[in-house]
Amino acid sequence: MGAGTRPSAAAAALLAVAACCAALLVAAAPPQSHQPQQHKHVRISGNAGDVLEDDPVGKLKVFIYEMPRKYNHYLLEKDNRCLYHMFAAEIFMHQFLLASAVRTMNPEEADWFYTPVYVTCDLTQQGFPLPFRAPRIMRSAIQYIAATWPYWNRTEGADHFFLAPHDFGACFHYQEERAIERGILPLLRRATLVQTFGQRNHVCMQEGSITIPPYANPQKMQAHLISPGTPRSIFAYFRGLFYDMGNDPEGGYYARGARASVWENFKDNPLFDMSSEHPSTYYEDMQRAIFCLCPLGWAPWSPRLVEAVVFGCIPVIIADDIVLPFADAIPWEQISVFVAEADVPRLDSILASVAPEDVLRKQRLLASPAMKQAVLFHQPARPGDAFDQVLNGLARKLPHREGAFLKPGQKVLDWNAGLDSDLKPW
Repeated sequence: MGAGTRPSAAAAALLAVAACCAALLVAAAPPQSHQPQQHKHVRISGNAGDVLEDDPVGKLKVFIYEMPRKYNHYLLEKDNRCLYHMFAAEIFMHQFLLASAVRTMNPEEADWFYTPVYVTCDLTQQGFPLPFRAPRIMRSAIQYIAATWPYWNRTEGADHFFLAPHDFGACFHYQEERAIERGILPLLRRATLVQTFGQRNHVCMQEGSITIPPYANPQKMQAHLISPGTPRSIFAYFRGLFYDMGNDPEGGYYARGARASVWENFKDNPLFDMSSEHPSTYYEDMQRAIFCLCPLGWAPWSPRLVEAVVFGCIPVIIADDIVLPFADAIPWEQISVFVAEADVPRLDSILASVAPEDVLRKQRLLASPAMKQAVLFHQPARPGDAFDQVLNGLARKLPHREGAFLKPGQKVLDWNAGLDSDLKPW
């Protein structure tokens, strides 16, 4: 069960350490600038690898298919809300690549082929991507490039990458049960998927995928920065749904019950600042907190992870088997606290047991500009940001695996595979 009404001695000690050491962290941190930083190599050692600002230019060349506007621009013009939601990396990656030095106009020299399709711009009235049309749009786009250029057919997509920032990636559904039923769109089975969804041993996570952070507006967060010397007086912070009564009225399916468990165990615990309301001071509050809870929702990921890193709040990741963004480049084990979903009832004691020196070590790593840069899709792009991390991920997959290029006449994919509803024309 959760703690009583009095803060534990260990938690009180952590709050005291956070308050008295804020100035030390400010002094140790490099000065912040509103201007794009000059490119340099920055390495922060961690269990999962190093944060690298290596320049991907010269490591790969990308050819961008010129698609009919109905696959991207018309969808955006129809509903520009998709520029601002957490799936927007799909749009900004296209804009970035158009001006990137890795772009080649000669497909014969390309290492990778990119198809700009904005499936998350096809929105419901409430602003969520339509799950039933997304696979039809993607399938139609693949049919188009296969009929127009020879490059898809020679590999059936093995040297192609696609953005799939849906809740469950290229399974194109926000509910896990429905996503598993659909599975990854069969025509994408040989392609590299660049997606926000990441979970080990899951139907919607195929080998070789590149997991990216969800889009969070860098300019918006920049506008809410407070003095870095502000004491962190909040022990654990969370704002968001605990129950999704509209889609899961019984309360046991949403977030696999983890969010409900957080609320039921700690709603009366003064160490936990939690609410389902989203205040105007949300970003400022995160900068006053030591720990920011990042539990799974319908999917394991959410923008909270990005927000926590940017605001120096230690992410508390509650999502079993999650595959984190750029896990080969960002030392998540060193900057986060991982809590198993089954251990949520002990969350207070788990967090209180984190040694003060470990808290300070994580906060110092989070204070690094390179760490924050790696999870943000800046406009314009900056060296070492999430765009560069995607390109470096693609470069690390070169040369292409054996068997990527098919023999003349060889076919691997079944164009008629998939749900009947997904085979309908778009």
